[in-house]
Parts: sequence; structure tokens; C-alpha cells
Amino acid sequence: MQHSEVHDDHETLPDVEALLEAMTEELELLFERREIERERLIPVGIHTGGVWIAQALRERLGLSEALATLDIGFWRDDFGHKGLPDAGKGSQLPDIENRDLLLVDDVLMSGRTVRAALNELFDYGRPRRVLLACLLELPGRELPVQPDALGASLALAPGKRIKLEGPDALRLTLVNTGESAA
Repeated sequence: MQHSEVHDDHETLPDVEALLEAMTEELELLFERREIERERLIPVGIHTGGVWIAQALRERLGLSEALATLDIGFWRDDFGHKGLPDAGKGSQLPDIENRDLLLVDDVLMSGRTVRAALNELFDYGRPRRVLLACLLELPGRELPVQPDALGASLALAPGKRIKLEGPDALRLTLVNTGESAA
């Protein structure tokens, strides 16, 4: 995560293309250092923003495996707060047994989305290795989850969230949640 930077919401949000470039460079180094075979690496995007980022990374890294997708709705641990999820988009995964996976999400905050994704992946099989790539990281980690590749770290004011818009022209926007600092 050498390429990460800290921003706050008073600055212009980072450019997604620049973040993807930093992630690509970081992943290239990681593949070399850990002797990861690209032809065996399956990119797996978490719906929805993670799928867009995974597709962009797949193209930039020249990965030959098809993009796999995860809809983690039924693996989340917040049913008590949010209720049961809608049917969603469904997951599209090949055989992942003993394969290397590049799990991709747009924003890493609490770590609970990644935990749910890992639970779902292991329900489908036992991958050899799972690497995690995230476009953005925000404060608020609740679980010990750290990305192997990261675009940037951001700090946002209370009541603000970040949203990735796409899929055609990926860009970041700030969203007011209506919550204020306690």
C-alpha cells in the first residue's frame, strides 16, 4: 500500500483512473514478489462497484480468466439492522478450488463486506490464495482486514459517504447521509 494518500472531503476527490493506475502498479509488483501466475488468477468483483473496478483491473493487468462476480447480500451480518436483502444480481463464479483469486471491492471501511465475500467464496470451494484490492479505504475498520493493493485512503467529514458511479465513466462522488457528528 505504498501508493495510498490521505485526502479529506475539502479537497477534490481523487481521479479513479489515477487510482486504478496506482493499483495496477502495486499488483504488478505483488504478482512478481509472490510469484503469482496470471493465467491462474481469477478476478472476483463484489457487486456493484467492485465489479467495475475488477473489470478495469482485469483489462489493465491482462488477466485471461473471465471476471467472476459476487452478490454478498445473503452473507452479510447486518440483517437485524437492514432486513433481508432483495434477490439481487446473483453471484457468477467458476470452479475456485485451489485457484488464486483477486477479490476486488470499491470501498473498504468496516471490513464486513470483505468478510461476507470470503464466507461466500469458501461456501463455493477452497481457493489456494485470496488477494484483496480496494479502490479506497476509509476509517472505521471493525475487522482485521487489510488490502494487498489500495488506490488511496480517504478521511471524510461526519455525515459524508463516498460513492463510485459508473460503469461507463467511473468517478467518485460525495453523498450526504444526513447524519451528523455525535
